[in-house]
Amino acid sequence: MTTRPGTLILDFGGVLTTDLWASIRACARREGLPEDFLLDLLLTDSDIHPLFIMLERGEVSQSDFETRLAAAAGLKADGLLGRMCADLRPDDAMLTAVATLRSSGVLIGILSNTWGTGYFNPYEGYNLEERADAIVLSDQVRLRKPEPEIFRHILEILGTEARSSVFVDDVASHLTNAATMGITVIQHVETRNTLTQLESIFGIDLVKA
Repeated sequence: MTTRPGTLILDFGGVLTTDLWASIRACARREGLPEDFLLDLLLTDSDIHPLFIMLERGEVSQSDFETRLAAAAGLKADGLLGRMCADLRPDDAMLTAVATLRSSGVLIGILSNTWGTGYFNPYEGYNLEERADAIVLSDQVRLRKPEPEIFRHILEILGTEARSSVFVDDVASHLTNAATMGITVIQHVETRNTLTQLESIFGIDLVKA
């Protein structure tokens, strides 16, 4: 008989919320840019991408990052991070499923590559402290996904082992090291599919008709 995992660890943006990348693309369109322009800067540009990693690690301020990103994109810097996330909304089905699993005794961890600490707080209003047993934000620990150390850190806080844990993230590259450590991984692409997989793993009804 297979033992049910005792821990579920989830990314925040794009898993407990609507699609983060779609929000960034929508921002680019509103600003009069090609829709992938800002994403390309964040993920591939030789100047902005390393700075983006520093932002996630808490090594550069939000205002400094906005200034550099805005200059590269030809945009107004003030409030740029907020504009990029303006379309994010809670994924109520995911949040309800998390609450159901937690009420059944599953430990819940939230593991997020945050965009630093400052005026912009994408977690505001989500009451994560009431929804999870542990919250690890990258800028606060100076680690970021997919570094193995950040997974070890949240496992230690939760007091659990990799082999009894499940990790859900929308970014495929964040899953590889977690899987190598023995964590069961799910790439979140579509909410219903993720919930179906979680149902199968945890043996709890999560998909609403």
